[in-house]
Amino acid sequence: MIPELKKTTEQKMQKTLESLKTDFGKVRTGRAHTGILDHIQVDYYGSMVPLAQVANVTLIDARAIGVQPWEKKMLPVVEKAIRDSDLGLNPSAMGEIVRVPMPPLTEERRKELIKVVRGEAENARVAVRNLRRDANNALKDAVKNKEISEDDERRAQEDVQKLTDRYIAEVDKQLAQKEQDLMAV
Repeated sequence: MIPELKKTTEQKMQKTLESLKTDFGKVRTGRAHTGILDHIQVDYYGSMVPLAQVANVTLIDARAIGVQPWEKKMLPVVEKAIRDSDLGLNPSAMGEIVRVPMPPLTEERRKELIKVVRGEAENARVAVRNLRRDANNALKDAVKNKEISEDDERRAQEDVQKLTDRYIAEVDKQLAQKEQDLMAV
């Protein structure tokens, strides 16, 4: 029972970390990267689909993304979807491709984005701690139901704490990396 509990707790903590990485990917830095357009939905013949399903998204250079729709008549629709998104980008159509230049971030905007990123990291830390609490409660219930001994519970709680410490350190490491990316000019 204890190994299974540790395994599921670690898997959930890993998912929390992956979710954090995804959230960090949505916060744009000064450099262009294709992941910033991942959450944009495009109206494709009446249904909303992800941008990646109707166009090829590539990097043109360090400050620009190229979006090439597979159907020529999707060009204005893709351009409008990017412009209407919450990213504050100003795409322009050039022949068969939509060029999305990344405007440089102001110092003020960088500081706002760092606050957002720190909030995301804190949410991830709280999620990891909640998983620790759930695991510890499950261990206490197992002792109460006489499924495991108190010594086994104590050892398992120490292992869960080590897991928690490891994942919180990883969250902090990801945060430091993202802050560094945001402050790079």
